Amino acid sequence: MVTPNVVAPDTVRPISRREYEMMAELGLFADERVELIEGVVLCMSPEGAPHGATIQRLTQILVLALHPRAAVRVQSAFAASDGSEPAPDVAVVPPGDYDDAHPHQADLVIEVADRSLAKDRGVKATLYAQSGVPEYWVVNLQSKLIEVHTDIVQGTYARVSPYRSAETIRLQRFPDVEIRVDSVVR
Repeated sequence: MVTPNVVAPDTVRPISRREYEMMAELGLFADERVELIEGVVLCMSPEGAPHGATIQRLTQILVLALHPRAAVRVQSAFAASDGSEPAPDVAVVPPGDYDDAHPHQADLVIEVADRSLAKDRGVKATLYAQSGVPEYWVVNLQSKLIEVHTDIVQGTYARVSPYRSAETIRLQRFPDVEIRVDSVVR
């Protein structure tokens, strides 16, 4: 049996968000779905039809409910930290002009998860909590529910509440907005 080569963690050079953005501007990631997480460029999972349809439903609901109080960005970069620039499926950010820089604040970030469930519950949840995102949703397509992460304590979400079909979620930052789980997850 052949043992694969293993790269020791101390030999990996993380890249900064600034370097990542320069590389993207130079076309190094053309035609690739990638994001920067903790200094590492990661390939994103391919998007299946249920994933895309769920993002479409979320976008329609949130744009109608929040315009002009917030901007809804879909699969767009979020300047989470100096070493991370994820592209969440949906982000609710303050209204503004983002021509010169990606937003670094968000009221709500949503990841739609099927194959990416472990990453979205783990490294992404930690990243968004450490970035100060007060509310983070994982739309769990496998279990047909929405996991709402809130209450940041020492860089992690202290509360994770599952919402199932026929239940309603009230947005933390916009309490007048209620979303039924079955209007998102099918």
